Amino acid sequence: MTDFYQTGPITTIHSLDQDTSEQADRVSTMSAELVEHARHRPVSLILPCLYSELETAAMPRILDELSRVEFVSEIIIGLDRATEAEYRHALEVFRVLPQRLHVLWNDGPRLREIHQALADRSLAPLKEGKGRNVWYCLGVQQGSGVGEVVALHDCDILTYQSSMLSKLVYPLVHPECDFVFAKGYYARYADGKLNGRVCRLLLSPLLRSLRQLLGPSAVLDYLDSFRYALSGEFAMMASAVPDTRLPSDWGLEIGLLCDIYHRYSTNQICQVDIADRYDHKHQPLGDDAEGGLVKMVKDITSTLLKQISAEGAVVDEGVLSALHSTYLRSANEMSRRFQCDAVCNGLSYDVAREQEAVNLFASTILEAGRGFREDPGGEPDMPTWRCVRSAEPELPARLLEAVHLDMADYGNNSGSTASKFRKIRAA
Repeated sequence: MTDFYQTGPITTIHSLDQDTSEQADRVSTMSAELVEHARHRPVSLILPCLYSELETAAMPRILDELSRVEFVSEIIIGLDRATEAEYRHALEVFRVLPQRLHVLWNDGPRLREIHQALADRSLAPLKEGKGRNVWYCLGVQQGSGVGEVVALHDCDILTYQSSMLSKLVYPLVHPECDFVFAKGYYARYADGKLNGRVCRLLLSPLLRSLRQLLGPSAVLDYLDSFRYALSGEFAMMASAVPDTRLPSDWGLEIGLLCDIYHRYSTNQICQVDIADRYDHKHQPLGDDAEGGLVKMVKDITSTLLKQISAEGAVVDEGVLSALHSTYLRSANEMSRRFQCDAVCNGLSYDVAREQEAVNLFASTILEAGRGFREDPGGEPDMPTWRCVRSAEPELPARLLEAVHLDMADYGNNSGSTASKFRKIRAA
């Protein structure tokens, strides 16, 4: 049975329809309401995507579900790591989507040229990855100007249902709600075991350890109130996009939450129960600094330390040493709780494997902390789109045009459409 408990300073939107028939009825009603409300508050959906994800079991399901969604006006897909042939193939795959479609070929010559021109003026995110992909997708959204609500989710969700998107955007689209930002949450378990190790065994005990060491902290309380702070599913009002400042690495989700926190009242921020169960591609534990969960943990820790330092916290060697031991104690206690949770739900729980993760996370926290001490600024955040537009007012329009030209040149009906966009460019 679900609950209706409100935790911390943000609003929690629960899914109270637990009966299967009740859920189906509610989803149907919600979808119909969204179609009506979206006439006045259109929705844009951003999908950051690796070409390799087109070959997974998740993508056909996601596209099939989205092809039947009527309340989304446009879909912006950022395609990374694709050759020309792969981009052509991707355009064929995405043709099933009936919504207005923009597919960014991030590795293509047109977008590379735009990126290089921005980089020459220190206006571009330099680090490749999901963060940069999302950043350029937001630029296209700024250029199109279609959506008043901008949603984003990943392309590796094996258990995807369109109801996830409906639930995510509903609090922002509904006229009786006044939220600016919504974050999705869910339970992470599959194949008879708990998943989500980084959220369970890193973030929660790390936040509570920092709070124990540093004392009361509004931003730590805020972050700890999210039931799944590392989820890749969120939505925001388009008016929030121009000033959004994002990290370029695995700290993206934490950095975004902190950015929203500093710009808006917590009364305008909510988290939404979007799924009973969620499963996606899993990262290996890894043991090198640039791979697996180790890289993710390092980036998340660095981003978090950067944020609390901006709040006035002093992170010295003494704090790092205490944090290492405090985190270990907190994470081990959290692991014990999850073991009991798993057992009582008939799930397996590999204590040795979980302990291995905790120990690896602890050493990575210490490494990330010392790296932060040496370079407190760390990896610079990506520039805001307001900053970019102040220097290059027409850039979002140019970016959108480049995307359309790529789609015209490399899609099936390239001839007439390409000519049309070339005439626009000449004018």
